[in-house]
Amino acid sequence: MTALSAPARFTARRALLVGAALLALCAALAVLALGLGAVPTPARDVLAALTGGGDALTRQLVLDLRAPRIGVALLCGAMFAASGTIMQGVIRNPLASPDLIGVGAGAGLAATVFLLAWPAAPAGGLPWAALAGAWGGFGLVLLLARERGGALHPVRLALIGVAVASALGAAQQLVLVRAPDGLGSALSFLTGTVYGADVTRLTRVLPWALVLLPGALLLSRTLDVLNLGEDVATALGTRVNPARLLALAVGVALAGAAVTGAGILGFVGLLAPHLARLLVGARHARTLPVSMLLGALLVLAADTLGRALLPPLEVPAGIFTTLVGAPYFLYLLRKSA
Repeated sequence: MTALSAPARFTARRALLVGAALLALCAALAVLALGLGAVPTPARDVLAALTGGGDALTRQLVLDLRAPRIGVALLCGAMFAASGTIMQGVIRNPLASPDLIGVGAGAGLAATVFLLAWPAAPAGGLPWAALAGAWGGFGLVLLLARERGGALHPVRLALIGVAVASALGAAQQLVLVRAPDGLGSALSFLTGTVYGADVTRLTRVLPWALVLLPGALLLSRTLDVLNLGEDVATALGTRVNPARLLALAVGVALAGAAVTGAGILGFVGLLAPHLARLLVGARHARTLPVSMLLGALLVLAADTLGRALLPPLEVPAGIFTTLVGAPYFLYLLRKSA
């Protein structure tokens, strides 16, 4: 079924209701997460801190330590989800997502090497290094996965993507192991966690999110047309190759910037688009915003669960997203095969 012939039940009103419900869930979970941690904070104290009251310690816990972490989780979840939605739409492959086709792993390796080679680099340089690495990983997967005639079989792309991502991830781990102790621990977030996210990390991700997330929404019609196939898209007046390149540039940039905030969070970019299509259909004007909200909710829920499960120990959010996403990936792999 194409994006332009969705069932009647997938209406704009339904999309608005789903979006409003997800937004309310994100807000409620964010308020709950502000009170969780090694030092639990009652809800009334959280609300007092948010309104400018409360004691200095509570304000520091809520506003300086937890609020930036929640912001990073929400933004990076939305960015990974938008990236996965774009990649699945452009490549027309339900198995495509940033962590499965080398984008996340390439960005993580490049960010690690960049920070180790240039520890005093300005914060704004890291996303650009991650972007270069994301394109490198993505390009390598496409090069290895292309069959004769340029076809990209979904299962072949996924399997080669997993292999390349694993190799790049192993290289990143090797670099981290050989890094100086202090710097290596500072880069541990690149393995997939929001732990330690501060205002600096939030301000590093925020400008990219403010530009790229609206940019992704503006690509909705282009993605719908590309889903119809190259011949139909050309007949409708779309310059297919430039449109694909632009959409992929936005998708890769979203994932690269998100990696600098939360590392490689497994399967967020795979799960969120599929869930969004189940809820509101395949039209990207509805799928993209709902997917962003689902990605934000998924990452925030994983991080909140990681903080609340075994306090004061913290379980990385990437573990929970992988536990949920890996079985679904295997299901899709079996279905595609």
